[in-house]
Amino acid sequence: MELDVRFVDNHVLVVRKPPGMPTQEDESRDLDLVSLAKAWVKLRFDKPGAVFVGLVHRLDRPVGGLLVLARTSKGAARLSEQLRAHGLEKRYLAVVHGHVPGDTHRLDLPLDGQVALTEVCVLGRGTSACGPVTELDVRIVTGRKHQIRRHLAGLGHPIVGDFRYGSKTPLPGRRIALEAVLLVFRHPTKDEVLRFTSERPADFPEVQGTQRA
Repeated sequence: MELDVRFVDNHVLVVRKPPGMPTQEDESRDLDLVSLAKAWVKLRFDKPGAVFVGLVHRLDRPVGGLLVLARTSKGAARLSEQLRAHGLEKRYLAVVHGHVPGDTHRLDLPLDGQVALTEVCVLGRGTSACGPVTELDVRIVTGRKHQIRRHLAGLGHPIVGDFRYGSKTPLPGRRIALEAVLLVFRHPTKDEVLRFTSERPADFPEVQGTQRA
């Protein structure tokens, strides 16, 4: 499998994780993103011996989208600090079941005894093969396990394809209709803000008659 590289330099590697792939090695032993990135760096830069690729943040296995990885320990430390200080911005596109009312929602249901905050903006409402759906722009303020998926299910609008949290509609490729489409962060060694965007995935549910919010 080829790695979808969006940016690379001495300290940073930005990639798009395909849905269905674990971010890092797990009990499945399936090919994971970090291992694939290490193999790509080793081949691309003809590096002997072990290759360092630092994981800064994660995406759930069924979620696709943009991730930043660190190519040095300095880069990993500084990017991780940005993440802790909420200086690393991540936004997601989601398609959920039903028509979400209103224009914006701030979801603050605690998860696993911890504060969890998710901000949601309605992009449009329409109909797909699985019935009425809503497209959402989603930003997480905190980063709890399955936060977006659990918050949207708690709102009564599970993500299309997310069987774990209430969807009954399968999507191809072990994916759910959630994609990390925007990534913004400050370069770990330069006075420069980097911004990356990704397109709406072609395998997302087709939405007919969309009414834009």
